[in-house]
Amino acid sequence: MLLPYKALTAHTLHPHTSFHQYQQGLPKRVTPESSALDVMTDLKRVKAVTITADASINTALQKMIHAEVRLLLVINAYNTVLGVITARDLLGEKPVNYVARARVPREDIRVEHIMTPTERLQVLHIDEVTHARVGDIILTLKEAGRQHGLVLERHPSNDGDIIRGIFSTTQIGKQLGVDIQPTGRVQSFAELEQVLVGSQHLSGIARP
Repeated sequence: MLLPYKALTAHTLHPHTSFHQYQQGLPKRVTPESSALDVMTDLKRVKAVTITADASINTALQKMIHAEVRLLLVINAYNTVLGVITARDLLGEKPVNYVARARVPREDIRVEHIMTPTERLQVLHIDEVTHARVGDIILTLKEAGRQHGLVLERHPSNDGDIIRGIFSTTQIGKQLGVDIQPTGRVQSFAELEQVLVGSQHLSGIARP
């Protein structure tokens, strides 16, 4: 009995063939006047990268490298967000200070020991973000002294909040055409500010 299917035609792969690179649905290029949504990683479209509080910081770092992100949401067994941990947390002074304080080897440090818990996080709301510009987000992150920002919205099925999106200065810089090396917020914001200043000069917009 013949099945109602047919084999597809096989083709030869040509030299110098590239591949489709996933862009999260975000535009490759933006300006400071573009919508803030154009630089927000929307968790409705992109799977959140998470880790548990009891995981080692070495595991967290490997997960960041594998997923090509610089922030992980720290969650519990019920998918409740307990905080965040960033590449800066892992590669900066926090692990060194914890080793000195707790007198334990680095491999014994857990995410919960150096993460930023929810009660210390400042977040934005999607209702305001919807009407904001890229330049507004840069200024907001600068004033908060952070390279990342979380965006909340009301949970559709209960009275609580849910994290809708994430802002990253590295991602914003990439879309603005600024090659930001994420070695510290001062350098990153300095480069982003130059873009803002240039944009204001070209458009003739005077802002305080």
